[in-house]
Amino acid sequence: MADLQDVLNTLASQIGGFVYPNGTGQASVSGQAINIFPGWPLPDQIDSDMPQGIADISIFPTSTERNTTRYRPQQKVMSVTTPTLTLTASGNVVTVGGAMPSPFTAHNLALLVNKQPFIYPVQATDTLTSIATGLATLLAAAFPGTTSSGPVITLPANTVPIVARVGTTGTVTTEWERQQQLMQITVWAPDPTTRATIGNAIKVALSQIAFLTMPDGYGARILYKGNRYSDDAQKPHIYRRDFFYEVEYATTVTQTIATVVATKVTFETQDGTPIITRTY
Repeated sequence: MADLQDVLNTLASQIGGFVYPNGTGQASVSGQAINIFPGWPLPDQIDSDMPQGIADISIFPTSTERNTTRYRPQQKVMSVTTPTLTLTASGNVVTVGGAMPSPFTAHNLALLVNKQPFIYPVQATDTLTSIATGLATLLAAAFPGTTSSGPVITLPANTVPIVARVGTTGTVTTEWERQQQLMQITVWAPDPTTRATIGNAIKVALSQIAFLTMPDGYGARILYKGNRYSDDAQKPHIYRRDFFYEVEYATTVTQTIATVVATKVTFETQDGTPIITRTY
């Protein structure tokens, strides 16, 4: 799920790229070391870094927050596992093909025969032959005379139509609520020039970003709200610049669920009386 810490971490990682445009193994935009971190710095850290010419950048959530939830919970499919097994039907013959997934991932092999569903959940110890045997066992109860040999299943000659499907699993993320919070990005620099250089790199880069991508795959809208300079700590040589950005992000929950290989639909009259149920 996405939460406030994800926002802080994402901002920190993005800012790291702004002030170290060629990587952390190369020089920063100021030519000196820069520490970037979520949270508020300890006084001892600032007191230690400034005399060494090291700048700090902190990302801190202010207390300005509001609930911006607008809609009912909404689900979004984030990914679907590609199947490695296949199931093909030709006339009254069904063939299990492909290869067992390695590492193992869940597969459901389904046959719709005369609009009746037969679903086999693949096990980690299965082979193509054992899958065919399992499906044939399910089919034989409804269609006597069904047999299997190796990965091939043969149904009685008049058993048509046959629809073959392979399902896997996917990740589905649900947005339960949305909130907007004011974030404070502070540059702590040992001199005005370093403050200006780092501050400019952050401001220019963030001005080109309208949405941050969160770890859950959702976008978080980021909007510049202002900045301020502070030279109150000139004597200890601390030059500070605060940026304020409003970030609106979703609180989400991610689940792994199976893809649909067969579904039943019941048709009803206006008063709710069932007319017919069909499988698709």
